[in-house]
Amino acid sequence: MLKEACVENFTNVPGVIERGAKRIELCDNLAVGGTTPSIGVIKTAAEYCSAKDVSIIVILRPRGGDFVYSLMEKAIMMRDLEEVIASHANGIAVGALTAVNELDKPFLEEIAKLASDNGTELAFHMAFDQIPEDKQRDALLWLGKIGFTRILTHGGPTEKTIFDNAAHIAELAKINPDMTIMPGGGITKDNLADLEKVLEFTEVHGTRIV
Repeated sequence: MLKEACVENFTNVPGVIERGAKRIELCDNLAVGGTTPSIGVIKTAAEYCSAKDVSIIVILRPRGGDFVYSLMEKAIMMRDLEEVIASHANGIAVGALTAVNELDKPFLEEIAKLASDNGTELAFHMAFDQIPEDKQRDALLWLGKIGFTRILTHGGPTEKTIFDNAAHIAELAKINPDMTIMPGGGITKDNLADLEKVLEFTEVHGTRIV
């Protein structure tokens, strides 16, 4: 099983790698759910992870709050994406929605084209959980078509535990065999074994996963 450690800034990167993380999701400002780190942090972390044979993805998110972005925020995200690509990070984690919590398809297509043209992998983060459940199947299939290969999901409302949401995560995993469904949110090294008893998965995400 691949353990993806969500890490704020560079400070904790060496430690989580030593404890067994095989992929890093690099963020800043975890208190608001994570935002894009500085260019210096991204480059330093990407170089370190490359030397340790650990993959790294960078969150592409200009601020905390919702996932409905203004034109200026989208421009910022595209410039940040160019910097992430230049840093040779393996990929990005991103999510963008409309005001009615559907996929912002034009913007996601723009992101996907630039990323795919440069060999940068695409993961959709927990903004996916804001999409109404009856529209998640179509959203998942569409994301696969434009190049996303992984979805990070808590499987439902954050006030419910990952165990409460396990059945829905299992259903998502059946939709597209080429899309990795990666559970996250409240998973730690202490309850991981218990989750494995009720849910099958090959990758897992958390701030305390190792």
